Amino acid sequence: MRRARRRNTVTPLPRVTARINEEIPNGELRLVDEEGRQLGVMQRAEAIAYAESRELDLVEVAADAVPRVCRVMHYDKWRYEEERRLKAARRNQIHVTSKEVRLRPRIGPHDYAWKRDRALEFLRTRSKVKLVVQFRGREREHPEAGRELLNRIVTDVKEFGHAEGAAVFEGRSMILVLAPNGDRP
Repeated sequence: MRRARRRNTVTPLPRVTARINEEIPNGELRLVDEEGRQLGVMQRAEAIAYAESRELDLVEVAADAVPRVCRVMHYDKWRYEEERRLKAARRNQIHVTSKEVRLRPRIGPHDYAWKRDRALEFLRTRSKVKLVVQFRGREREHPEAGRELLNRIVTDVKEFGHAEGAAVFEGRSMILVLAPNGDRP
């Protein structure tokens, strides 16, 4: 019996790659030494010989430039430092998630308080909140009831969040997005 393969949910680590030494196409190169000084334009064979004389690698840093730019350096050390820098950038990235709170236009006071508190909880955790007021039957003829409800929630949570744009009526629902206050432009 075959088992279903589990998908890998872990995102792959960032990989830094560049063409080095013999992988660089033939032609003219602008060479930069390990201190960052430009050594001028030369052929690939000369540049590789220069790098080997210093026991370093020739690394292509700007392939789109004319002529392409190559630098003499320790490739493994450079690659390790670049991958660490990319990991640190990903770790410090702010992840904004979106949560949804569904409401009805004729909602009771206890249910309203519960939904409001749920939206506040999401805003405190720096998540965006999508408020959805669902209309059924003849309720659709009174969209002002939905707007009043959304405005009431916006005023109740204004300490922690603000509305992104106006309420939009789509089909049988009215939608408004709340964002945490630190995200205000």
